[in-house]
Amino acid sequence: MKSWAPTPPLPIEGGAEAAGERFATRTVAVPESVLDRVRDGGGRVGLGIAELADAGRDWWPLAIGWAAAGKVPTRPAALARPVTASQVADLLRSCSDDLVPVTPVAGRSGVCGGSLPLFGGVALDTTGLCGDVEVDEASLVAQAGAGMNGRALEEALRATGPGYTLGHWPQSMDLSTVGGWIACRSAGQYSTRYGKIEDMVAGLEVALADGRVVRTGAQAPRAATGPDLTQLFTGSEGVLGVITRAWLRVRPKPAAEARRAFSFGGFGEGLDACRRVLRRGATPAVLRLYDQSESERSFDVVGRCALVVLDEADPVLLAATMAVVDDECASAERLDDGIVDAWLEARNDVSLLVPLWRQGVVVDTAEVAGPWRILDRLAEEVPGALRAVDGTVGTSVHLSHAYPDGACLYFTFAGARPGGGDPDGAWTEGYYTRAWDAVIAVVNGLGAAISHHHGIGLSKGRFLADALGEAHSVLVAVKRALDPAGILNPGKLGIPSAFGEVPWP
Repeated sequence: MKSWAPTPPLPIEGGAEAAGERFATRTVAVPESVLDRVRDGGGRVGLGIAELADAGRDWWPLAIGWAAAGKVPTRPAALARPVTASQVADLLRSCSDDLVPVTPVAGRSGVCGGSLPLFGGVALDTTGLCGDVEVDEASLVAQAGAGMNGRALEEALRATGPGYTLGHWPQSMDLSTVGGWIACRSAGQYSTRYGKIEDMVAGLEVALADGRVVRTGAQAPRAATGPDLTQLFTGSEGVLGVITRAWLRVRPKPAAEARRAFSFGGFGEGLDACRRVLRRGATPAVLRLYDQSESERSFDVVGRCALVVLDEADPVLLAATMAVVDDECASAERLDDGIVDAWLEARNDVSLLVPLWRQGVVVDTAEVAGPWRILDRLAEEVPGALRAVDGTVGTSVHLSHAYPDGACLYFTFAGARPGGGDPDGAWTEGYYTRAWDAVIAVVNGLGAAISHHHGIGLSKGRFLADALGEAHSVLVAVKRALDPAGILNPGKLGIPSAFGEVPWP
């Protein structure tokens, strides 16, 4: 399978070679002997200043703003692109011996700063870990390299035999990789039918900091063979090991599709209809409810809350699912199904993000999850808390992923300095911090999850200890046991770094 290269969010103003660095952290150099191990195995090493600048950023909105001002968050000392799991393991062993930090990176499409090499060292580019997709058609399990691009994986599955699908369609489909999905517990837009990525992972191959390569996951659909180590590494964001290969549960390519669109007088009314659909056991792939602001902006639905429904399945299952949807939405206003077409066409469009940041408008999203009993309050109190932050110019909410026990609410907010202008970026960063403080205060107060699928990374690391409580100390202990030198992705998940103080906020 042909490899590919990450896609930066925008060119760095003034050029990558001249870019400054936002974080003045300690930069650890990489011994030439470490890089020679990569070269000797057929991997690639990058040392050019422009290439390192791109390797020092991702799609974190703040990093987009910094790029517009001619800065990157930081730079690694070297970029290493191995092509086998054994090369990854050798690199990690050498870096552990020499106390060199290693930051696993792939598509660099994350929006939380999770792939920023905060202390120099090696940016470990896993996009060379591709290879051919192998499908066990009888068991519906596919193998894929961690560096495989999402679109390439889906195309390979659909071209195999009668055609298969993973059912995983994140907004970053064209930018992200299999390993990145798993490392951050990604969700696709069809998650209500197919689940999140952690529901699809049957097993992993992981390179550990001491150079061992381990396989997790039983060779059976379910097993009682101790704790599920696959889930230990799923969502670990590269701080416990580097995912090099995955075994994924796939489905036959769906035979039929159906679409519906409705509108409700209020967001709470729409939430209750979605809850009732899931309660009856129906799982339409897409069940997305938008508040009045987003309904008008995206679909020209004025004064009401639009619900977009799409499902794909065997025709018999499809008919049953849509019958439940129609029944539970009988009191709603039926909209033209063309609204679903509009959603499909625009669902991956982030084209406004960069121009807004260039104009000095702070834009970000917060995707949180909670049980149905608190979703009404979340939908009301988070926007209220954001509007109370000086500088907020807009906020909205939609339901993006739903389950029998709860759902994900996706909040969008924007802020701008009164009077305009922000020459040193201090107001922008201050507003961003205050806005996130406001969101998390409500989320923690109601007992919801601070992240549903974007992960934690750097931007939300300061909140994780409070969110997990005493369990965070268990995570720190696991990190210490698997990575005693602390080389793997230091500064992330709110875990203290062996290389210095974490620079944000």
